[in-house]
Amino acid sequence: MTDETGRRTPFPTGPKHVRFVELSGTAMSALLDGDLRAAGETAGVPLTDYFVTDSARWLWRFRIDQMAADPGNARWMVRQVATGPEGVVIGHAGFHGPPDEAGMVEIGYSVAPDFRRQGYARAMLIELLRRAAAEPGVRTVRATISPDNAASLATIAGFGFVEVGEQWDEEDGLEIIFEVPADRGLSV
Repeated sequence: MTDETGRRTPFPTGPKHVRFVELSGTAMSALLDGDLRAAGETAGVPLTDYFVTDSARWLWRFRIDQMAADPGNARWMVRQVATGPEGVVIGHAGFHGPPDEAGMVEIGYSVAPDFRRQGYARAMLIELLRRAAAEPGVRTVRATISPDNAASLATIAGFGFVEVGEQWDEEDGLEIIFEVPADRGLSV
């Protein structure tokens, strides 16, 4: 397969294009306070109410604590996902942290309700996999998905993920664990 520039890529390509926008601890703190304007100004993109829901606030608190514990890990954390020339923010994506001792990173992504079922989750996944493949310390990419989440299960289909087990997550309940080698034939 080739991407939009004609380079060979092991990942399926899609018509949607997204870019990641860093979300600093300052922006996350503003989101925790429900201040969308300040968070958007800090991030450089306008944000919507989707980013101050209870589930989003839980994520911001968790990531702020992770970054406080080790500021060097911030580059692995959540990013806002923007699309189009206007920079419309359609969700967030990132890694749960830096690679572990075995070189595994776990991905996470979420699409705002108004943008679901339009190919954006697939575009986010492609960008996360490209980033993981470009990192020398990453050997494996993991995705954990509820067995009832048909949309996420469909999103990872075709990317080479293999089911390797299951786990119980305190926040999300039962999850199936999928993994794929980060470099699965990447040749640019």
